[in-house]
Amino acid sequence: MEKKSAETVTTLSEAAPREEGPCERRAYLLAGPTASGKSAIAATLAREMGAWILSADSMLVYRGMDIGTAKPPPEEIAEFHMGGVDVVTPADEFSSGAWLRAAAEWAAGVPEDVPIVIVGGTGLYFSALLRGLDREWVKPPPEYPVIRIDRAVVRERIAARLDGMFMSGLEEEKRRLHAAYPAWSRTAALAIGYREGDDRAKILTRTCQLAKRQDTWFRHQATPIYVDPTVESVRACWRAHGPWTVRFPVDTADVPRPPRHSVPSAP
Repeated sequence: MEKKSAETVTTLSEAAPREEGPCERRAYLLAGPTASGKSAIAATLAREMGAWILSADSMLVYRGMDIGTAKPPPEEIAEFHMGGVDVVTPADEFSSGAWLRAAAEWAAGVPEDVPIVIVGGTGLYFSALLRGLDREWVKPPPEYPVIRIDRAVVRERIAARLDGMFMSGLEEEKRRLHAAYPAWSRTAALAIGYREGDDRAKILTRTCQLAKRQDTWFRHQATPIYVDPTVESVRACWRAHGPWTVRFPVDTADVPRPPRHSVPSAP
């Protein structure tokens, strides 16, 4: 087992110069398909660095959608002061602009001497941070680390995770959420695992299809620095290439605000 040392932490966290403008921060990035192990890897490295984590996942923004989205447990969310989670209810529409505004509000509370780790599978969120929301994107696309993992391995991991979801009470979670929010927004209704009934095979197939789409997106809409799904591979990449400059909007007046509805919070 590799021994964690103060040198390991210092090497990463001190690599980020503090010369950015008021809307810029330096952050360590990690993208990848669902079930690639990116969240666990990011958590391990963030713990070494004393970093806060920003989730770049379009489904973790929904409160109450915990089991079906593989949301980190509450104690982990608290440990890393995690942003991008539990932002809105399933009744609310959400967009890349709304996420960028929520991310900016979160980043404003991160102390300057605290490293930031951004991890997730929603490519549009990474693009929003690295090159803005303008559809006329400058090419080449931004370069950042993406986990590369065999699809057969991903399918096995998805199947095992799905079994755990059902055992942890996915069906009960869906019943509670639909009782609290009879009408779901268009974006929340896209969540896999909440619209297929108890059809495990259909959930498995759709989740595997999602992983394939994510791989394709990162291949064509980013310049991926491919890394293995290991702490050591990602750490080496961060040391060699990171941190990256990300841009949070300072004036968020023109950025869509996450909606605030008077519907009850999900239990």
